[in-house]
Amino acid sequence: MNYTKELLEKDRVKFTVEVSEEEWKNALTKAYEKNKGKFQIEGFRKGKVPRKVIENMYGIGVFFDDALDIILPETYTEVLDKESELFPVDRPEVDILAISDSTLKYTATVQLRPTVTLGAYTGLDFEKKSTEVSDEEVEAEIKKDLENAGSWEPVGDRAVENGDKCVIDFSGSVDGVKFDGGTAKDYTIVLGSGSFIPGFEEQMVGMKAGETKVVKVKFPDDYHAENLAGKDAEFEVVLHSATVKNVPALDNETVKDISEFDTVDDYKKSVKDRLAAKKNEEADFALDQAIIEKIAEGAQVEVPECMINDEAEDMLREFEYRVMYSGGSPEQFYKMSGQTRENVLNTYKTGAAKNVRLRLVMQEIIKVANITVSDEEIEKDIEKSAEEAAMAVDEFKKNLSDEHRNYIKNSLLTKKTFEFLKNSNNIK
Repeated sequence: MNYTKELLEKDRVKFTVEVSEEEWKNALTKAYEKNKGKFQIEGFRKGKVPRKVIENMYGIGVFFDDALDIILPETYTEVLDKESELFPVDRPEVDILAISDSTLKYTATVQLRPTVTLGAYTGLDFEKKSTEVSDEEVEAEIKKDLENAGSWEPVGDRAVENGDKCVIDFSGSVDGVKFDGGTAKDYTIVLGSGSFIPGFEEQMVGMKAGETKVVKVKFPDDYHAENLAGKDAEFEVVLHSATVKNVPALDNETVKDISEFDTVDDYKKSVKDRLAAKKNEEADFALDQAIIEKIAEGAQVEVPECMINDEAEDMLREFEYRVMYSGGSPEQFYKMSGQTRENVLNTYKTGAAKNVRLRLVMQEIIKVANITVSDEEIEKDIEKSAEEAAMAVDEFKKNLSDEHRNYIKNSLLTKKTFEFLKNSNNIK
C-alpha cells in the first residue's frame, strides 16, 4: 500500500491510497469465501461454485463491495497508524478513484481535531466562593437528617393536611372526555409537594380516607402536552389512605440512631464539617469552571459540526439512560412531552458546542504546558481505589479494563491541569 497526504482548509486532510495488487486480491478472495455459499448454479453443489464461474455469470465486480468492506478499514487504519500526529474526529468520506480485479485506488477525506490558538491562560484574576457555613445552614441540614429518619404513621380519623402522604385513585377528563395519562390507581402523592397541576393538591386538603371528590383545575398554558395546555379539567379523586411523617426530636438518643456520634454537640459539629467539605468541593468545581471558561473565551478555535453532533448525541443518550433508570422509557417521554428525539437532540447542541470547545482548549493547555501523568501516579491511584474497595491490589487490577485505566489516567490529567491553572493564576 502507498499513500499521499494533502492538508486541506478547516483542519481537514485527504489521503490518496493505492492498495497493492496482492492486498486487493487477498480481500477479493476473502469476500468470495464469505459469500460463495449464497450462490446456487446448476451443475455445482451449493458453496462449491468456483469464483470465476460466479464472476462470469454475475460480473467481475460481484465481490467488490464486500472486498471494500474488508480492505478499506484495514488500509485506512494503517495510514492513521503511520500519521500518529493527526487526530481524526469523524468518519472519513471515501471516494473510489479506480477499481478492477487487480487495482484499487481511493481517497479518504476526514475532519481533524481543530487547531486551537490560546490567548492568556496564566496571570488572570479569579475569586473562589466563600465556604463559610452559617448556623442557619447547619439547622436546615439537621432538619433534613431528622426528616429522613422519620417514620410514616396513619393519620387516623383526621382530615389530610399538607405534608401527608396520600394513596389515591384519580381519573381526569377535559370536556367530559378522558385523556391519556389522566388516570391512575393507588398513586402516592405528598400534599404540598407541588408534583401535580397547580390547585390539585390544595383541593385535596381536608379530605378523609374513603372520601371521593371532584377536583377542578386548569392546565398551565405552557404545559408540555399541547393538547392539554390551557384547558380546564376535572379529576375524580378517591382517597384510600393517608400517613403523616413522625419526625424525631433532636436529642442524644436520636443522634445515636442517625449518626456515629453520642451527643448533640458532636453531631452538630460533624454536620458543620460535612457542609464545609461540600461547600469547598462545590467552590473548587465552580472555580475550575470559571478558569477554563475564561481561558476559552480568549482562545481561537472553530469547533467542527461533527464534534458538536457527536457530543449532543452523547448528552441525549445519557438523558435517556436516566429516564430508563427511573423506570420510564425514552419513547414514553417523547410522547408525553409532545417532542421528537430530533427536537430534543437539537436543544443539546448549544451546550454540546460549549463542552467541545472547553475540552479542546483543555487539551491544548495540557499540550503547551507539557502536563503528563506517570505510570507511578496511575499505580498510586489504583492502590487507593483498591483500598477504598477493601480489595487486594492484584485482585483489583484483574478487574481493571483498559478503558477504566484510561479513565484513571484522564482524571489524573484533568486534576493536574486544574492544579497547574490555579497555581498559575491569581485566586482570591
